[in-house]
Amino acid sequence: MKVKFLGTAGARFVVAKQIRSSAGTVISANGLTFILDPGPGTLVRLAKSRPKIDSAKIDGVLLSHIHLDHSCDANVIIDAFTQGGFTKKGFLFTTKEALFGENRVILPYLHGFLEKMETFEHKKQITFKGITIQTFKHRHTAETFGIKITSCGKTISFIVDTAYFDELNEYYANSDILIINTVRFTPKENVLHLSKDDAEELIKNIRPQKAILTHFGMTMLRAKPFIVAKEISDKTRVETIAASDGMSIEI
Repeated sequence: MKVKFLGTAGARFVVAKQIRSSAGTVISANGLTFILDPGPGTLVRLAKSRPKIDSAKIDGVLLSHIHLDHSCDANVIIDAFTQGGFTKKGFLFTTKEALFGENRVILPYLHGFLEKMETFEHKKQITFKGITIQTFKHRHTAETFGIKITSCGKTISFIVDTAYFDELNEYYANSDILIINTVRFTPKENVLHLSKDDAEELIKNIRPQKAILTHFGMTMLRAKPFIVAKEISDKTRVETIAASDGMSIEI
């Protein structure tokens, strides 16, 4: 499996100012290439990637929740890889809210373009062409699910936007790679995002082979994510790195 971080922006100010890119994360596994949370600029970043990633060859979209920093380019990506509906292909796995809610973000006319479309549920398992995807309900301001992807005996987990709660440690146990949306350096009351201390606690308890911090807000950027990651590595004895725009990792 391979993961490429097109963007690592995590809060509205960072996204609005494009201090870091707000594009999604590209995942390649078992011959498939798909995008998690294609936020603003994903289509452009695909075209400018080195090597270039052809949007027509994308196989699907995973959308964790409706917020625009995660969903903004989802429709145009689906339209691109289905060639405007002339080629029925690919998949979309997302929330009921994203597809059918009052604030739905996926345009209904695109539904019929897709080979497979499913909605997330807590502890649901979806299998598609040799890839297993498990989803876990998070605590956020929209219906939100974290994602655990297993292929060829390896598991990558994405702890997307959420408040910290103890069950997260159970959900993401046995992850080889643990990717954590770490928006804040310090916690803030009533802000349902993980902080540096939350990420450290999750890494200490889950003990993946490697942990990666991403989706940074301004407080994390001011603290310098690579320094934060080094401190977490030293405390937990789990290799922890900070993602940067364009960074790729392979398992």
